Amino acid sequence: MSEGYPTAAQKEALRLICDHNRLDTHQLGHHLLSARRSSTNPGFAPAIIRMAATLTWRLKAQGFITEADNGGAWQTTADGRDLISCGGTRE
Repeated sequence: MSEGYPTAAQKEALRLICDHNRLDTHQLGHHLLSARRSSTNPGFAPAIIRMAATLTWRLKAQGFITEADNGGAWQTTADGRDLISCGGTRE
């Protein structure tokens, strides 16, 4: 996180959450992994999936996502949708 400005990875996560209306952290991790080239490094996939938790924590702290009513899932806020110009689900 850079002085409150979202990174490219944060914007990617935000876009995925908005495009799917709601994602839990585990689902987000798998979408992030699918968006990358595969690697022979055995730690690659677990690291990308773990990265989802850090990204959601930061996006929540910045007010770009919030927990969905059904618990465990994230949805974008109006500020998050505005940031990436995504129609998405309204809070």
